[in-house]
Amino acid sequence: MDILTETNGEFTITTDKSKMDLATIHRFLSEESYWCKNVPVKRVKKAMDHSLNFGVFHGDRQVGYARVISDFSSVAYLGDVFILKEFRGQGLSKWMMETIISHPELQGLRRWILLTADAHELYRKYGWTNIKNPEKWMEKHDPDAYKKPE
Repeated sequence: MDILTETNGEFTITTDKSKMDLATIHRFLSEESYWCKNVPVKRVKKAMDHSLNFGVFHGDRQVGYARVISDFSSVAYLGDVFILKEFRGQGLSKWMMETIISHPELQGLRRWILLTADAHELYRKYGWTNIKNPEKWMEKHDPDAYKKPE
């Protein structure tokens, strides 16, 4: 898959895995996110290895991240979306969302899915809605997965 890189002033978004700062991503996910507190670094690395990654950079510093899990044909899951607190309010999350949903390999998908506790309004701007017919959806969820020894 071709690497996508876009620049806007002092900021860059790239899908280049070699540019992703595992330490920054792990620190945010394990310490600041509500969805995967205490996630081990090796789990973050494995997730990144099997995803299409989008990094937001201010110069060489990673300030945002998101990843997409997809078959690139029918479905995509958007997860681990964040912008570091000191860089919020500059339109970076909107720019990242526009970049993700316009990625050439993610066009024509039948379904996008995501989970969020607090960013509904952001995602609605890009076409997400509440799940219709939630009675058809199922999940197998283990909220203590990261507390178990590996």
